[in-house]
Amino acid sequence: MEDIPTLEERLSDFDPAVRQDALGRLAAGAAPVGTGTNVNMHFHSFFSYNALDYSPSRIAWEARKTGLYAAGLCDFDVLDGLEEFLAAGATLGLRTTVNLETRAFLREYADHDISSPGEPGVTYIMGAGFGRLPRDGSPQAEGLAGYRRRARDRNVALMDRINTKVPEIAIDYQRDVLPLTPAGAATERHMVRAYINKAKQAFPDAAGTAEFLAGLLDRPLAETTALIADMPSLEDAIRARLVKRGGVGYEQPSEDAFPTVDEFVEWVASCEAMPMITWLDGTSTGEKDGAELLQCMRDKGAVALNIIPDRNWNISDPAARDTKRANLAAVIESAEKMGLPINIGTEMNKRGLPFVDDLDGEVLSLYREPFLRGARVMVGHSVLLRYANFSYVGAAAAEEFSSVTEKNAFFEAVGALPPLTADAAGKLEDMGPEKALASLRDACV
Repeated sequence: MEDIPTLEERLSDFDPAVRQDALGRLAAGAAPVGTGTNVNMHFHSFFSYNALDYSPSRIAWEARKTGLYAAGLCDFDVLDGLEEFLAAGATLGLRTTVNLETRAFLREYADHDISSPGEPGVTYIMGAGFGRLPRDGSPQAEGLAGYRRRARDRNVALMDRINTKVPEIAIDYQRDVLPLTPAGAATERHMVRAYINKAKQAFPDAAGTAEFLAGLLDRPLAETTALIADMPSLEDAIRARLVKRGGVGYEQPSEDAFPTVDEFVEWVASCEAMPMITWLDGTSTGEKDGAELLQCMRDKGAVALNIIPDRNWNISDPAARDTKRANLAAVIESAEKMGLPINIGTEMNKRGLPFVDDLDGEVLSLYREPFLRGARVMVGHSVLLRYANFSYVGAAAAEEFSSVTEKNAFFEAVGALPPLTADAAGKLEDMGPEKALASLRDACV
């Protein structure tokens, strides 16, 4: 077998056949790994943006090496990694689920910042546990294509505004941005990388590049030269200068720039996936009363809550740390009271973020059990939807369970079953939905 580092690099090749071959070789030579008591249910992949350029296969492999209990893919505006991630999980014996994240407009909070700072009414929001890609030509497929198209339109408009301000490094979306992605779903971070690449082309010598970027960033030349040697920090600085609030290309978004929360929730539910609230850190005016926000979203059909724990406890400033830890405790308590399963993760869309949260640490160990319960519910829903057409938000579940407590218990029990292998997944597929549901029920007894 080729050496492991080489195969691991191939896991993120843009060619899916190369990725599949590398994963098969790694899986064949890998020693068994026990599943631990840690999860990451919110990984972005290179199908939207991963800071290490990890593919879904690479994420699954790293999760298995780490001994995660379960892992979840979550890309922005696309489900391009769905089949790859679920197949990789089956190949590796890893519990998996696939989510989608976007931004939407919450009209009831139009005058309040929520989870997108400085953008009143705009909230990040997710759909969790998609079982399969929508059928071509279906309303669900048209809705998914709309999220991709909307994201592209926002990016192109942003690029056009930036190009007029920095014509020396103007980029072309088709030529300069899309080749940085495996399936044409670029993000603003890809655009930042494209602008840096163009600066290096426009000013081929290192001194010229540094001089131009120093002017762009309004920083001393020596500081900029040092920054160029630290690409993640350079990308963050360029992103702040060009893209983010206050940047030369930033434009305050209007309500029309995003779907409404109601529209997104309706689309997710039509896919039989779980509409999911996202929570930042409780410091915005919209999140000050976490219970009120959760109830508003729950009334619209959201059934779960996503949290990125690292930003709520791993903070150097003592006052901010105390505030955010208290906010974290409060929102978890509210979610538990409402029966909202909790989904957690680290995103990995920025350098320096941990691969997993420290659920054995002083802070997060307090919430290990609700986090694990949430992961099991997500995995259980994914398995039941994919193989038994039985959804957490479906009519059959609503008819069967008299309370959210009963429903959570059943879906959690399925999620706690041993991870599906390729052989077990194939057998469930061959059974058909009705027999697969019966088999999964029997296995939970």
